[in-house]
Amino acid sequence: MKKLENKVAVITGGGGVLCSTMAEHLATLGCQVAILDLNKSNAQKVADVITEKGGKAIGVEANVLNKESLVKAKEEINQKLGSCDILVNGAGGNHPKGTTSKTHFELADLESNEEMTTFFDLDPEGIKFVFELNFIGTLLPCQIFAQDMLNKTGCTIINISSMNAFTPLTKIPAYSGAKAAISNFTQWLAVHFSKVGIRVNALAPGFFLTEQNRRLLTEEDGSLTPRGNTIIEHTPMGKFGEPEDLTGTLEWLCGSGSSFVTGVTIPIDGGFSAFSGV
Repeated sequence: MKKLENKVAVITGGGGVLCSTMAEHLATLGCQVAILDLNKSNAQKVADVITEKGGKAIGVEANVLNKESLVKAKEEINQKLGSCDILVNGAGGNHPKGTTSKTHFELADLESNEEMTTFFDLDPEGIKFVFELNFIGTLLPCQIFAQDMLNKTGCTIINISSMNAFTPLTKIPAYSGAKAAISNFTQWLAVHFSKVGIRVNALAPGFFLTEQNRRLLTEEDGSLTPRGNTIIEHTPMGKFGEPEDLTGTLEWLCGSGSSFVTGVTIPIDGGFSAFSGV
C-alpha cells in the first residue's frame, strides 16, 4: 500500500548515498520526489532510477546556500510536481580545514616537523564553510519550501543531525558543532511551526559508510582503519549502518503514525549513543 500517495517530497543533497536511498523509499510509498543536488547529473541519476521502477521523480540543480537558486528550484518543482509536503534536508558535510590531525593535543605537537593541523591551526574559513553548509544549508530550504506547507495538513520537515550532536567526536569540532546546531534548530522550528501544522524532526545517523568518510574508516583493502575499529568497538550492534536502516524511521516521521511527534532527534546508530564505552 502506498502510504504517502501523491505527496511531494523534496530532498536536498539527494544525489548522495544516504539521501538517494531515502528518496527511492519515499517513491515506493507513493511520493512524487524532487531530488535536489548541486550537481544536476547526480540528481538526475537518482530520479532516473526511481522512474525506471515506476515512480515519479525529477532531478533539480540547487545550491542550498543560495536563496535565488532554491527559489528557482521551488518554481520548477511546483510546476512539474506541485507544492511541497515533505522536506528532507540532506545536504551537509565536513571540510578538512575544520579538522585536527590528532584526537588529543600534546605540547610536542607545537615543535613537530610533521605536517599537522592542531587546534591552533584550524582555518576559520574551513570552519565557516562547515557551519554554513550544514546549518545555513538547512535553514534556507526551510524558509523556501515551508511556505508551500502553510494551510495544508500532513506536512513535515526532516533535518539530518548526527551522533556528533549528542557527544562531539574527536578531530572534527566544526562538524560536531554544526550538527549540534541542527538538533537545536529542529527543536526551535518545531515550536515555531506548531500552530500551523508543520511538524519538524531530525534523524541522527550513526556510522554509515559513504564516499565522504570511506577513506577515514576503511583501508584500500577494505579492512578497518584504527578510527573505524574504534567506532565498531563502541557500537553495541558491532557494525556500520546500511542506508536502508534509515528508511523505516523516515517513513514513520513522514506519515500519520507520528502525527503527535515533533521536535525530536532520533538516533539510528546501532546503540552508539547509548554506550559509555565501558
